[in-house]
Amino acid sequence: MREGLEQWDYVAAALTIGVVGTLLLVGWTLVAMVRAERRRDKVRGK
Repeated sequence: MREGLEQWDYVAAALTIGVVGTLLLVGWTLVAMVRAERRRDKVRGK
């Protein structure tokens, strides 16, 4: 085990959290857009 904490551990953790959060947000918005388009098509009678 290391005595000192290295800054790169925190940098890697922050980047991982940022990338995963961004991917989740993009996936969530894509699902929301598809649902909205389906509701729009249903209302228009397509």
